[in-house]
Order: sequence, then structure tokens, then C-alpha cells
Amino acid sequence: MNGVSRPLTILRWLARATKRNRSTFTFAGNNLNYTAVALMFMLDPAAAAALLLIMGLIVVLPLSSDPLRAIPRIRMNIWPLENSERRLLRLVSPWLNPMTWVVVALALWKRASLGLVVLAAGVAAAGFVSTGGSVSGRGSLLRRVPQLPGPLNHLIRKNLREMLSTLDFFCGALISVAALGWRLAGLLPAAALFPLTAIAMLAISTCALTLFGLEGAAGMTRLRLMPLRGWQILMAKDLAYLAIALLLSLPLSLPGAMGAAMVALAIGHRASVQAPRAQMRWRFQTGPSLGDAMAQILPMIMAGAAVAYTSAWLLLVCGGAWAISLWWFGREIDRTWH
Repeated sequence: MNGVSRPLTILRWLARATKRNRSTFTFAGNNLNYTAVALMFMLDPAAAAALLLIMGLIVVLPLSSDPLRAIPRIRMNIWPLENSERRLLRLVSPWLNPMTWVVVALALWKRASLGLVVLAAGVAAAGFVSTGGSVSGRGSLLRRVPQLPGPLNHLIRKNLREMLSTLDFFCGALISVAALGWRLAGLLPAAALFPLTAIAMLAISTCALTLFGLEGAAGMTRLRLMPLRGWQILMAKDLAYLAIALLLSLPLSLPGAMGAAMVALAIGHRASVQAPRAQMRWRFQTGPSLGDAMAQILPMIMAGAAVAYTSAWLLLVCGGAWAISLWWFGREIDRTWH
């Protein structure tokens, strides 16, 4: 009994930590979820289900993360555990992961095909191996964001890393990669380009409402101490957002995406500056309110459609709205932060 008492204590703690972790995965307050609910009221359940399926597929990866990663590596190394106790932890801890039980249930379900079981096991294994680790280590891919010209280089790179650590980005990336595959296979009609673009931009639009959400108290203090004007701080956020929008829209309608992205930022500045809301990495971002979401979603889709279907010159109007918003809320940052 002495050989299992310490691992059992650790496993009980891990079970509580895993339960708390699962409670942080929520779609509520995200623009893509609001859009799915709106589609349900518009009697289009297929489209609503497709959006919720996209979000569900993305959330599988962090849900599949290794429970033992909740324990800092240094602490795990210094704990007085025997090798047999460490092996016991390694064997039992995966069963604290809900995706392990899902895979087992599929394997036991007679109607589930072998391909479905292998796919579920592969996705769960990918999340178990690759998700939930530190994003600050030297080997992290997020550390390999390329250098950029100009004095805002490091600030923009930091903001890019923040956006790349949101599930919103991975939703947009899933749509973009799927569109690229369909285009290469010749299966994507021209009429579907902007609708898919709109969904990809909706996927990341909540990030434009929560530009400072991942900074934390220490990050906000650093921003206040920087010798930068308010519009420069906002621009560093915006350029990171626009770079992500550009990347996601490469297989889609690039002009429509940039028009939608600039309008999303122009409207999102108010909520980001006046009603900042703390966010979590590797989670879906949550906007301040339904009203802020609706005030952003409708104009950004209308702007993107106008650019895509009418004239790319309308990008100048979208860019003008973004520049005015950048200047106005940059002044508010100068007034309230300093």
C-alpha cells in the first residue's frame, strides 16, 4: 500500500485539476458561436451544426492534453517518487483524460468503423503529445516568429505569438487549409470563396474585441511603461491581427478578408480599450457582450462582401475607418493610461 499511496494522492490532485481545466472550455461569448446560434434561428441548422463541429474538432486537441503536464517539470523531478511510482502515474494518468474514454467507447461500439476509431485515437494522441506544454521554451514553434522591420518588431512578434495561442486561430486555420485542399482538387466553386472567407474571419473576429485579453496584469504594466504612444500600441496589436487574417485568406478571397478584418478592428478597438476582458491561452476567446459581438459581426461581413463583390477600391474606405478608430482610441489610451 505504501507503494501506491503517493501516486494516488497525486492522481486525486490531477483529477481535480483536470476537472477545473475542462470547465474552462466554453464556446459562449465567441463570435463563431453567436453566428451558429443566429443560423439556428434563421432555420439553417446544417450551417449552424457545421460551425459548432469546427469548434468541437479544434477543442479536442487541448482537451486531449497530457494530465501530467499540469505538474511543473522541476517539481516532478524533485518529488521523492520511486521509478515504479512514476511508471504507475504514467500508466494511470491518461485515464483522467476524457478523450481516452471517448476512444475506448468508440472501439467498443460495434457500429463504429475501424477508420473512425483510428482517426479518433490519432487526434487524441496528437493532442496528448503536442498540446498543453510550455509556449515559452526555446524549442517552441511560437518562438520562431520571424523578425520584422521597424521599432515595433518585438511587440508585433509578441502579439503574433498571443494570437497563435488561441483556438480561434486554429478554427480559422482549419477552414483555410480545407479551402486550399478543395481548390487544389478543383472542388471549390468561385461562389463559395467569400462565404468561406467570412467564416474564417468570423473565427478570429473575437480576438479583435479582446486585443489586450492575453496580456495579464504584468503585461499591461509593461505596456504602460513603454515609451510609445497609444496608437502605436494599438497598431502593434492590429498588425499582428491583420497578418493572421492575411495568412488565413491566401486560399480564399484576400480583398474581402482584409476589408472584413480592418472593419472588425475598427469596431473592436472600443471594447478592447474600454472594456478589457482577461482571456486564457489555448482557449476560445470570449467577447465582452452580445451587443459588442453583433455590432462587429454585421458591419465586418457587409464590408467584406462589398469589397469582394463590388470593388477592391472599397478597401480604402475600410482602411480609413480603421485608421480613424486607431487614432481615436490611441488618444484614449494616452489619456487613461498615463
